[in-house]
Amino acid sequence: MHAYCDFDGTVSVQDATDFVLSRLADPEWRAIERLWQEGKIGSGECMRRQVSLIRATLRELDEALCDIDVDPFFPSFIDFCAVHGVPVTIVSDGVDYFIKRILQKRGLDHLAIIANRLVVTAQDGQSSYGLFSPYGDQSCATTAGVCKCRSINAPGQRIYVGDGRSDFCVSAKPELVFAKGELAEHCSERNIPFFAYRDFSDIISVLQDAVPYFENKVANTSRHVAA
Repeated sequence: MHAYCDFDGTVSVQDATDFVLSRLADPEWRAIERLWQEGKIGSGECMRRQVSLIRATLRELDEALCDIDVDPFFPSFIDFCAVHGVPVTIVSDGVDYFIKRILQKRGLDHLAIIANRLVVTAQDGQSSYGLFSPYGDQSCATTAGVCKCRSINAPGQRIYVGDGRSDFCVSAKPELVFAKGELAEHCSERNIPFFAYRDFSDIISVLQDAVPYFENKVANTSRHVAA
C-alpha cells in the first residue's frame, strides 16, 4: 500500500499558497485567481504568475509559513502508516518550499513531496520568486503544475486523501479515496466511491480495518503463488 495526500486544505488547515499571497503578494494576485476560477487560465499558469508577485524577503516568507497549522491528527496518521509499513507521499499543486517549511516545524519534513518547486533569486538585498514545475504534463486535463494522475504510480493498493479541485482528475484512480469539501461533492456527483472525513482521525479509524485486510490479502496471495 502507498498513501498519497494533498496538502493545502488537507494536511494544512489553511491553503498555504493563498495564506502567503494574502500576506506578502501584490494585490494583483486576486485578479489572477479570478481568471483561474473562470477557467481562462490553468492552475499551473495561475500559480506561476501569482508566486512572482510575492514581495518579501526569505525571512519574512519563513515567518509567515510558521503561522500555518496542520491537521492536529496528521502526525498520528503518519505514525499509523509507519507502524504498518505504508509509505506516505505529499502530492500537491502547491509549492514545495512552503510545504517543507510547514512540515519541518512538526518534525515531518522527511516525507516525500511532489509539488511545484520554488525558485528564489536574491539581488541587492531583495528576493524574487519563480516557480518550476517538473511534474507537469501538458496533456493533463487540469493544466496543473503537478499532474497528480501521473504521480500516484506506486504498485499495489493506493490510498488518496484530498479536498479540492486539484484532486478531481485523480479521484477515480486510487483503490481507497478519502474526500471532503469540493472533492467529496465531485465524487458524489460522479458515483466515485469514497470515505467522507473531517480530519485525519476519521481516516485512521477506517484504515485500522482496511490496512490489515489488504495486508492479509497480499499475504494470502503470496502464499498461493509460492505453492
